[in-house]
Amino acid sequence: MVSSAPKIVISGYYGFRNSGDEAVLKSILTALKEEGEQTGLTVEPIVLSSDPAWTTKMYGVRAVHRMRLKEVRAAIRESSGVISGGGSLLQDATSPKSIPYYLAILKLAQWAGKPTFVYAQGIGPVQRKWFYPLIKSVFNRCNYISVRDEQSAGLLTAMGIQRSSVHVVPDPVMGLPLPANADSGPNGVSPADMPVIGISVRYWDKERRELKAIADGLRKLSAKRPVHLRFLPFHLPDDVQASQYVLEQLGDVDSNGSSMSMEREITDPQQMLLEVSKCDLIIGMRLHSLIYAASREVPLLGISYDPKINHFLSRIGSEPVGSSDTLNGDKLAAEAAELLDKREAWRGKRAAAIQALRQEARLPARQIIEYLSRKG
Repeated sequence: MVSSAPKIVISGYYGFRNSGDEAVLKSILTALKEEGEQTGLTVEPIVLSSDPAWTTKMYGVRAVHRMRLKEVRAAIRESSGVISGGGSLLQDATSPKSIPYYLAILKLAQWAGKPTFVYAQGIGPVQRKWFYPLIKSVFNRCNYISVRDEQSAGLLTAMGIQRSSVHVVPDPVMGLPLPANADSGPNGVSPADMPVIGISVRYWDKERRELKAIADGLRKLSAKRPVHLRFLPFHLPDDVQASQYVLEQLGDVDSNGSSMSMEREITDPQQMLLEVSKCDLIIGMRLHSLIYAASREVPLLGISYDPKINHFLSRIGSEPVGSSDTLNGDKLAAEAAELLDKREAWRGKRAAAIQALRQEARLPARQIIEYLSRKG
């Protein structure tokens, strides 16, 4: 047991109002706190954020601006270690700047003689092979490495990192609890006998093929049975706009006895988790909409725009209903209708796997707390 609270810097895609990444942060903070309480160690987090004031207000922790080098270096110097993760930080599909940035944070810590920990990251895609030796160099000096799927572990192995040093764990959000004193009753947005379908969409395909197919599928489903279509934007404001696009494509569903709504302002990850938990089915493009659903045993249909969707679905014995360029509205409507009729069977088939993932999601926090306790 240490005599004072060690400070731990947490680096990730935080402060951007992306519900999935904020859920990762909340999950890490919660796991560190609870694992620390079990060993008598209190950890003081310092989060690197694009909006430190908002992060501090949201989570009650200290935060510094992720792009202000002087502040970042000062936080690292006074810390007992640096956590990088989780989420898809080391990938160059969205920007070639992400990998250098997140490696630089780890490298600064290593130069300062601080232990570094990789927390349940999804690695890749890494299309620029010249990143391989950079990642290998930094990761080989990390004190603990965990990734959220076997494919990420395989990619690190291909880069020359020993497979035995890489731990495969669930996404940390599998361990995120509902908010304290949460009202877990009916959603309240539709009659009790009308199933609620939560929908998480994002812009991806430039021609909006997947969004048009989603609208087509939802239109056909609502024509067959009354449903409430509840749009849940995970990344503000972009996903609000994508949701609005689908709504416009849908047209009028009220004539069939169905209804629609959108939750436009949720930024607290646990509140979004609560919204998902009140749905009867989730249709999701965003990875964490699917992870939220699985963690609460809500039947789900994933639409793949990235391998990370397939990787997660495979861990719970599912496959995508389609991809961003192959999704078919008829298939989406048919599979959604089948899941609504067979919700209990879906839960029964996956309950054991989901429970195991929930428990394993705490392993990285346990390893980090044990490391800090030994060093203290």
